[in-house]
Amino acid sequence: MNDCLFCKIAAGEIPSSKVYEDEEILAFRDIAPQAPVHVLVIPKKHVSGWYEAKEESDAALARLMRAAATVAKMEGIVESGFRVVSNCGADAQQSVAHLHLHVLGGRAMSGNMA
Repeated sequence: MNDCLFCKIAAGEIPSSKVYEDEEILAFRDIAPQAPVHVLVIPKKHVSGWYEAKEESDAALARLMRAAATVAKMEGIVESGFRVVSNCGADAQQSVAHLHLHVLGGRAMSGNMA
């Protein structure tokens, strides 16, 4: 998608602080971190959100989740604990219409996410 911020980052048109990359996934530091570790994990292929992801293969979605776990390991937050969050749609505060996961850690999280 031509006007998608995350597609431009994945294409290298906009610089990012890369943490992890493979053929299908890119992970980079959030520019407005909400925790000491705040990394966004995106598919390089444009997918607007979780509902649209129903068209994607199970393997592609599993790769996205595994990449989030890999990022947590790389960032040293597995032992202390980490949060993986995905905002879906305007009411959930999704600010970029490109499927992405937030990997957060490095401090005790507050709030009940249930």
